[in-house]
Amino acid sequence: MAVLPAFGEKSVPVRVRLFLTFAFTMIVAPVVIADAGSAPPLQPLYYASEPVIGLGFGIAIRLMIMALQIAGSIAAQSTSLAQLMGGANTDPQPAIGHVLVVAGLALAVMLGLHVKLATGLIQTYHVFPIGQLPDAQVFTNWGIAQIARAFSLAFSLAAPFVIASLLYNVALGVINRAMPQLMVAFVGAPAITAGGLILLLLTTPLLLPIWQTALEAMLADPFGGR
Repeated sequence: MAVLPAFGEKSVPVRVRLFLTFAFTMIVAPVVIADAGSAPPLQPLYYASEPVIGLGFGIAIRLMIMALQIAGSIAAQSTSLAQLMGGANTDPQPAIGHVLVVAGLALAVMLGLHVKLATGLIQTYHVFPIGQLPDAQVFTNWGIAQIARAFSLAFSLAAPFVIASLLYNVALGVINRAMPQLMVAFVGAPAITAGGLILLLLTTPLLLPIWQTALEAMLADPFGGR
């Protein structure tokens, strides 16, 4: 619950998160009680294995939110908006990243994020037996794959801004070579900022469904190969 998207955000009070933890426990426990009954008696290993598995699952989902943040940072850096309202949020990030994260969380919650999270928590008990630590090498490879997927998704979402910025700066360089007396910096900076905001307006309705599809695919099969 400390790292889950929407429910584990820093803006959510700790007492609310604690209540949500008990609520998810009441939902998940009746489903996995059969597996828990067949497990060995309570052992000290449980206090290490269960938090490790839970944190791994939660961080894997949190990486999908970080993909939006990384995409927003790339887009903001490409459009000269990286410093706009950078420290005004709970997690300091450019304004574009903040807009994408808030919109993505709202979309995920509206489409039943709580149900998918409960289903994913139940799957963890089927993949990782109670009282057994996951294989370190397999767990590491899985974590690296999740990080690579998050960065790939982030760059894919920010690709329109990167391409537009590249074309714009190339065109600006050509203009500067053709007209050295023109102060391209004074003309170019406001234009790229306005273009970035317009591009954000046009592309956000297209980018968020792509991200939502990737999130649902990850929640449907969080551990891969199943």
